[in-house]
Amino acid sequence: MSDYGLFLSFNNQQEVFRFPVNPERIEVKDGSEGKSYTVAGLGEINAILYPKLTEISFESFFPGRTYPFVNTSKDKLKLPIDYVNTIKRWMESRRPVRFVMTGLVPDPLSGTDSGNVVRAMKSFGINMAASIESFSWNTMSGSPEDIEFSITLKRYVFYGARKVVPAKDSKAAAVKTKERPDDRKKPNSYTVAKGDTLWSIAQKLLGSGSRHTEIQKLNGIKDHEVRKLAVGRVLKIP
Repeated sequence: MSDYGLFLSFNNQQEVFRFPVNPERIEVKDGSEGKSYTVAGLGEINAILYPKLTEISFESFFPGRTYPFVNTSKDKLKLPIDYVNTIKRWMESRRPVRFVMTGLVPDPLSGTDSGNVVRAMKSFGINMAASIESFSWNTMSGSPEDIEFSITLKRYVFYGARKVVPAKDSKAAAVKTKERPDDRKKPNSYTVAKGDTLWSIAQKLLGSGSRHTEIQKLNGIKDHEVRKLAVGRVLKIP
């Protein structure tokens, strides 16, 4: 014989109640978003996508009096309509609730005794944030003080917008495009124009002004000539 309890709480367990009568049957539904396609030469194929959120459904009733099978003490048992109003209020808040199911069931691996009774029990449980997808209720014929209900819960996944932080490393912030190689033939000589300096010539022809000393050395330019190059002078370029 199994023994279990079902609980529903709200606002980080600031409000919580136990379903006073355990349902006879609990349906747990899992699935996936898989789709089927027809491919020429192969026929029908299926694409396995992400799983759907778990759904839990069950039916029971809120008792208007303390029956022997009610698993809530008399002092904690609410009026049936109070349970209904609480669930409706939680639904209207558009915030998730928490569903907990916990208990003991016979463990078949423990073996049986001489009376064919399982020797041990094992614990099980479900603990998940959920949205209340549907909730319907009605009064029971022949027992107007009780309220029958059916409820469907769907697993809720917390999410939120992520703050985008600009990357300090320029390489991480953007994909650097590869520069197209320069396939032009580099000149072997250069004629000095007005305003030229060895630094500017090296920067323009060699790609770095720091290579000006190579031009100076190759052309035998004295240090006192560096500051004022003669316009029209032809320089060899390394």
